[in-house]
Amino acid sequence: MNYTRVNNDYIFSNDKSKLQVKLIHNFLSNESYWAKNIPVDTVEKAIKGSLCYGVYHHEKQIAFARVITDCATFAYLADVFVIERYRGVGVSKQLMNFIMDDCQLKNLRRFMLATKDAHTLYEKYGFKSLSTPERFMEIKPFETYSK
Repeated sequence: MNYTRVNNDYIFSNDKSKLQVKLIHNFLSNESYWAKNIPVDTVEKAIKGSLCYGVYHHEKQIAFARVITDCATFAYLADVFVIERYRGVGVSKQLMNFIMDDCQLKNLRRFMLATKDAHTLYEKYGFKSLSTPERFMEIKPFETYSK
């Protein structure tokens, strides 16, 4: 179910057909700390299997986020970014409001994310450190994508 919200000059949408995959891949591959050198086909596959959210300013995509979820019990927020030129004007907060208002993400048992430096942003939406980190495990076969 696609929906859109307009706020000033910004359009927030969960319509995947609007996503500018080249821009998303470029940011993740070249500017993110979590997905350096990610292949474009991996980005395309991740988009296909996720709920995706884009922010647009005059038709140009300026922000992105995706949520990996079963839409019933669990969700993981990933690949959140705002293009540098648009940072500091509230776009990330508006994007998070848009995501948190998505009816597909209501009443989940657990909603998780990982961040190196945006804890204060996400705390405003109820995220906090793991209450029982000793219960969580991971498989992490490599640190970054090889070139």
